[in-house]
Amino acid sequence: MIRNLTLGYSPCPNDTYIFYALTHQRIPLTGLRIQERLEDVETLNQLALDGLLDLTKISYHALGHLRDQYALLRSGSALGRGCGPLVISRQETDMQQLHGKRIVVPGRLTTANLLLQLYGSGYEEILIVPFDQVMPSLQRGDADAGVIIHESRFTFQDAGFCEVLDLGAWWEEETGLPIPLGGILARRDLGGETIATIDQAIRNSLEYAHNHPKEPRNYIKAHAQELEDKVIDAHIGLYVNDFSLNLGDEGVAAIEELYSRAEARSLIPKCSAPLFLS
Repeated sequence: MIRNLTLGYSPCPNDTYIFYALTHQRIPLTGLRIQERLEDVETLNQLALDGLLDLTKISYHALGHLRDQYALLRSGSALGRGCGPLVISRQETDMQQLHGKRIVVPGRLTTANLLLQLYGSGYEEILIVPFDQVMPSLQRGDADAGVIIHESRFTFQDAGFCEVLDLGAWWEEETGLPIPLGGILARRDLGGETIATIDQAIRNSLEYAHNHPKEPRNYIKAHAQELEDKVIDAHIGLYVNDFSLNLGDEGVAAIEELYSRAEARSLIPKCSAPLFLS
């Protein structure tokens, strides 16, 4: 009997690259069938909060609120160095001058917003929009600054914006650890055996993409915000790395440090449940 599982992930090139083989039957998955749902990261965060997905990509910020219901997988994460969210503005400024000013963020439960709140004493005046609307919001004058993620990192200067702060670089300097952006979750009630099978399947899917790099390109372009090959390649090169295959000890340490700091500031609830089930 085939067991159907829902899998949510973003339309961004790193996710469509990782999950192409898994969702296009390029790798074996005995007894399981994956039904994908592509949504922006904050929509995925909310779907997980509502318990509507069996498996999902999620912001590490959102996982901080979901550790009782979902377990983290060791494969599929977006975590690394030189890949953190950027604070940008239409004119040169600094983070001190942004206190009391409105900052547009790509979702309340995104790691981008969590890092913003962990910087200094945090920033209360935020405007929440989908990730692809941050720069348009700034262009309309809806806010004084914005936090960008995904492909916007490669295009903001061409759009006439200035970098105020690289939140990822700040995190790395503060902690010496890579920045945890997003991970893959599985509902705990799926059970350890099924979760372990899915974890391995995602790793196999990524390895398939590495071995057949041209095959997923049409699927990636069908969902990407930016269609230029150089932008897609830069995006995948930045967000898909060894941590995507396996978080390893350093990746786990980075996640634990993020949660320790967030709990200390009451930005996420404390939780005794283990991160992993498999």
